[in-house]
Amino acid sequence: MFNSMIRPKKSTIFLLLFVPVIWYIFSVFVPLLAAFFYSFFDWKGGPEKIFIGFDNYVKLIHDPLFWEAALHNIFLVGVCIVGQIGLAFVFVLIIMSRNVHLKGVHRTLVFFPSTISAIAIGFIWSMIYNYRYGLLNWILKIVGRSDLQTVWLNNPKSVLVLVSIPLVWQFIGYYMVILFSAVASIPQELFESAELDGASGVQRAVYIVLPLIKNILVICIMLCVAGNMKVFDHIYQMTNGGPGTASNVLALYGYTVSFRQSDMGYGSAISVGICILSFIIILCTRTAVNAFTKEDNSL
Repeated sequence: MFNSMIRPKKSTIFLLLFVPVIWYIFSVFVPLLAAFFYSFFDWKGGPEKIFIGFDNYVKLIHDPLFWEAALHNIFLVGVCIVGQIGLAFVFVLIIMSRNVHLKGVHRTLVFFPSTISAIAIGFIWSMIYNYRYGLLNWILKIVGRSDLQTVWLNNPKSVLVLVSIPLVWQFIGYYMVILFSAVASIPQELFESAELDGASGVQRAVYIVLPLIKNILVICIMLCVAGNMKVFDHIYQMTNGGPGTASNVLALYGYTVSFRQSDMGYGSAISVGICILSFIIILCTRTAVNAFTKEDNSL
């Protein structure tokens, strides 16, 4: 009788599930379908739209700025997979070792940057890179290397690396929290047995931890790819795509075309292109990760 009293009704369960599902559909799929619809029009944002079929997609395929921005996104994805997930994995193993105390404090501190607005992060790092009063040039001056001072974000050859550093710094704690929970679920008996057998820390990480958290790593990589394929706020604040188009990315290019050039039809086609390209990269990345893990297990 007591169990029947606390058992939720089916209507309550349906209502609790129905609301978030509807909200998810409304916030994700409706804008995507709307962008797909508007991509078939020559639309400047006003009441008049001219149907042009696939002309926007033909233009997209032959647009060098789109593919340049796509290459920039792919570069950021590669850097962030290594910098965010790779470093997060190393830091998790270090913090969870026996010699490190106050593990809860470390977890809180590393996650803190993830709670800060991306615009604020971009503003902070813009001040760090500033030529006149930036922290980086100030340190170079203190150590007597004023000859190395430069306008950091004005160098087309290094600007992508510089804007990727704030991305890694902000979200490394996010992936550390995910990996913390994954590594903590591994039985400690495995580590103790490996340690008694003489396995080093690197060997325990490669042959015990990595195989057991493979699925979590795949999820982290998928999140990293999806997040960095739509990165916008940091670069908008720090460089606005400059110098020239050296740090232009897909989301910023779509924003520029849609709202600065008032070409909403082509901007919608760019948005659809970002979605398709992100899906292809995520699929290829997942296939590569699965192939690598299968090969590693066979060895």
